[in-house]
Amino acid sequence: MSPPSTTSIAGKRVAVVGLGVSGAAAARLLIRRGARIIGFDQKPLAQLGPYARTLESLGVPLICGPNAFDQVKDVDVVLVSPGVPSFAALKLAEENGVPIWGEVELATRFLARNVPVIAVGGTNGKSTTTTLIGDLLKASGRRVFVGGNLGTPLADHADDAFDYLVVEVSSFQMERVDQFHPASALLLNVSEDHLDRYPSFAAYAGAKGNAFLRQESGDEAIVPAGDLICAAQAARGRAKLVTFGPGGEVDLTDREVIDRRSGEVYDRRSFLLEGSHNAQNVAAAIACVTKFDVRPDAIRETLATFRGLPHRTVFVRELDGVRYYDDSKGTNVGAAVTAVLGLREPRIVLIAGGRDKGGTYQPLVDALVARGRGVVLLGEAAVPIEKSIDGKVQTMRATSMREAVLAARKLAMPGDAVLLSPACSSFDMFRDYKERGEAFTEAVLKLEAR
Repeated sequence: MSPPSTTSIAGKRVAVVGLGVSGAAAARLLIRRGARIIGFDQKPLAQLGPYARTLESLGVPLICGPNAFDQVKDVDVVLVSPGVPSFAALKLAEENGVPIWGEVELATRFLARNVPVIAVGGTNGKSTTTTLIGDLLKASGRRVFVGGNLGTPLADHADDAFDYLVVEVSSFQMERVDQFHPASALLLNVSEDHLDRYPSFAAYAGAKGNAFLRQESGDEAIVPAGDLICAAQAARGRAKLVTFGPGGEVDLTDREVIDRRSGEVYDRRSFLLEGSHNAQNVAAAIACVTKFDVRPDAIRETLATFRGLPHRTVFVRELDGVRYYDDSKGTNVGAAVTAVLGLREPRIVLIAGGRDKGGTYQPLVDALVARGRGVVLLGEAAVPIEKSIDGKVQTMRATSMREAVLAARKLAMPGDAVLLSPACSSFDMFRDYKERGEAFTEAVLKLEAR
């Protein structure tokens, strides 16, 4: 069965699997293009959010409940939301030649205009870098979409007039791409994550690297200098390779970001972003936007005002000589390691724990041995993390965020940092990383000076 073209989707039966933000946006785009939609979700309809109810109000048949996915059959296309792993009926449809698309693939197929796509991937740092790239382009007077995995589905804006599309892409979103072709594809890093979904680290890295597959010689593949994993993924396409970070074409030193291609030098002391990892993100963003003729003065002006995103190594307050940072978005080991090693304070008291995602905690232990004053653990993963630490760093346990902040304050000394960077997802105790970060910030702000 040949995949439907953008002109032939009208009248086709399309199964939309997963009715959250992404799935609902994809369904709305398909409706605008004349497709016949059937929605599927394993949750009961009463437990679904307003997105599914909106589809129901538009007359979309919805099949909901634990066995809903078993009924995905007799359709022309299956649209799979990124949070939905493979299942038996999906595998059967694929074996029978039914096209399986993700929301990003769908949106880029059905764009109203031919607009350059900038894809930003990586285990850590992609939301900050995506937003920064968008701000750099906007500072040059461009009309820019910024979204994707960051929170705003591209499918909801496929008909809008933009000059550039800056799309954060996750490994889940890149599992199902067939014609996705970014003009620039940036892979910031790849470290262990989501091993509860992927059979191996290689499979996870391969999903990340799918963004490069259909790039041509006029495109750019942007990766960290000296990173063999990212370089191997970039080599799967045919784009021009551009490197960033220490030793890269956009070089990074302790004091400067230096674009070796143009000779432009950017003083790190003028950046508002905290941490060496964010300096790496800045270098990546500069490496990306140069292709699109962003002026150096626009870059400097933006870097002097760009504060980053909530819950990503955000300074909360200083109290009794201790600085408190919220990095609740640090939901994997690599992110927590980057935050611990990236802060300027010599010693860190880390608050970590939550729902375990598979993989080893050893890199975090190594970082704590180098920089850690102590660790406060909470949530389901407290036991395996403490077992990995094995007495190498002082540990304490907490049963709530308030208790964790109080314990961290006891461990910290003047000149230290207290850092929430959990290395785990939040779902055992909180609705999401935002609620977890807000709980941390609230507890920190309630502390009184000694």
